[in-house]
Amino acid sequence: MIKVGIIGVGTVGTSVAQILRDNANIISARAGVDIVVKCGVVKNLSKHRDIEIPLSDNINDVLEDDEIDIVVELMGGVEEAFEVVKKALRSKKAVVTANKALLAYHRYELQEIAQDLAFEYEASVAGGIPIINALRDGLSANHIKSIMGIMNGTCNYMMTKMSDEGVDYDTILKEAQDLGYAEADPTFDVGGFDTAHKLLILASIAYGIDAKPEDILIEGIQNVSQEDISFAKEFGYAIKLLGIAKKDAEEVELRVHACLISQDEMIAKIDGVMNGISVVGDKVGETLYYGPGAGGNATASAVVANIIDIARSGKSKPMLGFDKPLEGKLILKPTDEIESKYYLRINVSDKKGVLAKITKIFEGNNISVETMLQRPATSHSANLLFSTHIAVEKDIQNMIKEIEALDFVNSKPVMIRIV
Repeated sequence: MIKVGIIGVGTVGTSVAQILRDNANIISARAGVDIVVKCGVVKNLSKHRDIEIPLSDNINDVLEDDEIDIVVELMGGVEEAFEVVKKALRSKKAVVTANKALLAYHRYELQEIAQDLAFEYEASVAGGIPIINALRDGLSANHIKSIMGIMNGTCNYMMTKMSDEGVDYDTILKEAQDLGYAEADPTFDVGGFDTAHKLLILASIAYGIDAKPEDILIEGIQNVSQEDISFAKEFGYAIKLLGIAKKDAEEVELRVHACLISQDEMIAKIDGVMNGISVVGDKVGETLYYGPGAGGNATASAVVANIIDIARSGKSKPMLGFDKPLEGKLILKPTDEIESKYYLRINVSDKKGVLAKITKIFEGNNISVETMLQRPATSHSANLLFSTHIAVEKDIQNMIKEIEALDFVNSKPVMIRIV
């Protein structure tokens, strides 16, 4: 019998306990051994939970119990969770976690501590989609050329509703909060940070690259307007918040931001709260992974799958996918050297000579315009909408600063990269 301790019995932790109870027969048959929850740790013992497992408010009741084989960390946060997981590993307990923030900052330290102990984390990226095992096992024969994914259901729900129903950002954000998709403070989701944590985990498995959130380009969807969506549709694009990892020679670029992406791409067709991740391998070509990226049962499904894997073997696969250091170590591409096509929306006063002055600034920064539209904004102002040919990030950023300083420009230009 395998005994499990769950630290953090919230929505996901409750679902883990319920799955282990409800599907005990098939889980036992697949694992070759019975798996039971011996203890769950919560902050508030007086809160009612729809589970029948022993509960405690003392983490050490799990960490110091020699009978517990696997610790499931679902408490969230970074530093406190890091200390808890370190103690579990040093007590020679296997660990399963769904904590993407913990792994975004401490995955390499945890790999060093874990060594041959089982440490699994499938649920940390894209909920119920088995993307970790796909990268670590199913695609292990490939050099990964690129990863591009919708990894946050809240943002995807919002962008879908803005596109399909024409609602503005503030309205759909409130709706997402009312439905429980977005938190009272939604910054972690809509600001791109949740997606960035997941991207960093995938990039470590694909490329062996150790980067922190502060090292990469992270932007959200807060500035996307109906004007931008209208432009996107007119030119055959959808707008999605994407996490992108791309190998270019010995460099890897990592970035999270809103993107204009061709409506013909499969990833552009993923709508609502669903997640989708495209992975391109040098031998297999493109593979696409689709499914629920969050929710108690979907995330718990991945957690329990990891528990079953550990119960089968008792040993860990290489945590981040490499049994020995990768030869020809890749480096992170500087953010300002990233190349892309760009879309810009510039709100200007309706005066003579405005367009000529702006296009001169484009030219002065080596930016070539591909398309341009002018749309009235108010009786005295207009939105100038541009798409560019491929340009360098630092040139675009310098150009935006110059344009913003012009006296007839009414607000900071909005820029969205085109994939």
